[in-house]
Amino acid sequence: MSSLQTIQNMMVKQFDLKLEDLTPDATLEGLGLDSLSVIEFTFNLEDELKITMPEERVELKTLQDVVNLVDKIVAEQKGTAQ
Repeated sequence: MSSLQTIQNMMVKQFDLKLEDLTPDATLEGLGLDSLSVIEFTFNLEDELKITMPEERVELKTLQDVVNLVDKIVAEQKGTAQ
């Protein structure tokens, strides 16, 4: 399963969103997620994917931004390029 699919499935469960609304260019704000929701979601991503998010604040505007960040972290932390 790709990072996008994993993130989409997690968002459907956590935020009760429709899968068809979770396109890569969908904005997190447009999906109804505020900054606290995004932070909570990143904690869930860490738990689910066994990764550690960076300490510094990363601007995440779209679903694709989240996917890109996760792919980068997974590649760095697992030592495998995606």
